[in-house]
Amino acid sequence: MDTQAELRQLYEDTVGNVTDGLTGVYSHGIFQAFLTEECNRCNRYGEVFSLALIDVDFLGKLNTQKGPLEGDQALKKIAEIVTACKRSVDIASRFSDDLFAVLYPKTNAKEAFQAAERIRTTVDKHFHSALTISIGIAAYPEHALTKESLVAAAQQALREAKLRGHNKTVICPKNETQPLKDAAKILIVDDDDRNLKLLEALLRSHEYEVIKASNGEEALSVLRQADFDLILSDVMMPCMDGFELCRRIKQNSSIRMVPVIMLTALDDVASKVKAIEAGADDFMNKPPNKMELFARIKSLVNLKRTNSKMTSISNVIFSLANTVEAKDGYTQGHIERVSNLSVCIGRRTGLTVSEIEALKLGGALHDIGKIAVPDQILNKPGPLSPEEWEIMKKHTDIGFKICLPLKDNLGMALNIVRHHHEKLDGTGYPDGLKGDQISMVARIMAVVDIYDALITDRPYRKAMSRADAIRILEEEGQKGKLDADVVGHLKTFIAS
Repeated sequence: MDTQAELRQLYEDTVGNVTDGLTGVYSHGIFQAFLTEECNRCNRYGEVFSLALIDVDFLGKLNTQKGPLEGDQALKKIAEIVTACKRSVDIASRFSDDLFAVLYPKTNAKEAFQAAERIRTTVDKHFHSALTISIGIAAYPEHALTKESLVAAAQQALREAKLRGHNKTVICPKNETQPLKDAAKILIVDDDDRNLKLLEALLRSHEYEVIKASNGEEALSVLRQADFDLILSDVMMPCMDGFELCRRIKQNSSIRMVPVIMLTALDDVASKVKAIEAGADDFMNKPPNKMELFARIKSLVNLKRTNSKMTSISNVIFSLANTVEAKDGYTQGHIERVSNLSVCIGRRTGLTVSEIEALKLGGALHDIGKIAVPDQILNKPGPLSPEEWEIMKKHTDIGFKICLPLKDNLGMALNIVRHHHEKLDGTGYPDGLKGDQISMVARIMAVVDIYDALITDRPYRKAMSRADAIRILEEEGQKGKLDADVVGHLKTFIAS
C-alpha cells in the first residue's frame, strides 16, 4: 500500500469521511496530512513538489445574482475539471469555501504552472469566460521551507494573479534578496542536483551565500578562486568521493582551515572514522536535521572566522618582527638563528612539544617591541645613555602588548616575549623576576639571545669568538644570573 492510501485509510479510521461532500475531492483536513507528508518526503530525499491554490473568481457575485445552488453547481463542475486535468499522483482538495488546492509531487514550479494552466483554460472554455479561476503556485523548497510558509507563498501568488485582472496563473516570485554583506559563504558539493537545490534553498533562507559544485574536481577549482567559510560535501560521488576531497582540502595549506561537514546516507562507524581520518570537522547523516545542521554550521563558521582573524593578526605581527630586523642592519638573521638554536637546546633539555613550539615562535617574536625604539638608539655606535637604556628596556613590555591579542595562539611564547631579559638573581627586566619565577623557555631564550648577540657584529663592537661568548655565559651562570645548565647544553651543542 502506498503512502497516500495509508494516510487516507488512517484518516478514515480516526476521523471519518476524507472527501468533501459537495465536490468529491479531498477535504481540507486530509489534505493537510498529505501536505505534511510531502514536506517530510522531500526533506528525506531532497526532492521538490509544488502547491497550486485555485480561487473561483467572483463566486460571491454569482451566488448573489443566481443563488447559492448555482454557485454550488459551479464549484462541483470546477472540481470535476481539476480532477480530470490532474495526474493520478496529484492530490486535489477543497481548501476552503471557494478555494481548491492541488499538490504536484516531484514537480517544480514551471511544470506545475503548465499543469495549472490546463485547468484554468479548461474552466474558461467550459464557462465561456462567464466564470473564471485565478491560480497561485509555490514550490517546495524553492519558495518555502515549511508547509505553512508554502501555503503563504501560494496565497501571495494567488493575490498577484487577482491583481493582474483575474483569470491568471502566477508563480510566486523567487526571493532574490542578496546575501548580507558579511554573510558566510558556503560551498555545497554533491553530484545530485536535487540535493544541491534543497541545500541551497535551506541555506539561502538563513541568508548564507551559496556556491554549488557537482563533483570534487569542480569543488577544488572553485576553492582556488574564492574564500569560503564552510564546505558541505556529500560522500558518495563518482571519480572523487567526499573523503578524498576532504583529504585534499586539509592537505592544502591555503584552504585547510575551511571547516568541512560531510553529509552522507551511510550510517556506520567505519565511515565516520574514515571522515575523521580525512580531516572532516563534522559528519552528519542525510537528511540532516535542520536545527542541528544550522547549529553546527554557525559554530564552525564562527570558529573559522575567529581563526581567520587570528591568522590575519599573526601575519601582521610576524611582518612587524621582520620589520624590526630590517631596521637594524647588524641583526639580519638574528631572529631566525635565535629561534632555531633555542629549539635545539630545548630538545636537549627534554622540553615538551608545546614548549618547543613556544621557543620557535618566541624566537621569531622576542624583539618585536623594538619597533617602538628609535633607529638612532638601535644603531648607536657607542654605549647607550641611562635615558636611552630605559627606552631600550621598554621593548619587552611593548612587544608583550603587541602580541597579547594572540595569547591563546602563542601560549608560552608570549611569556618569552616579555621575560627573555629576566635574570635568575632578579636584576633583569621588565618585572625583576627571580629563580623559579622565570619559565624554562624564557631561560633558554635569554641564554641563546645573548649568545647570538655576542658572536655577531653590533654597531658598538665587533663580533667575538664562540669560545669567548661561551666563557661570558658561563661566568653569568656562575654569578646566578643565567641558568648554568642551559649554558652547559649550549656549550655541548656548539662543540658537537
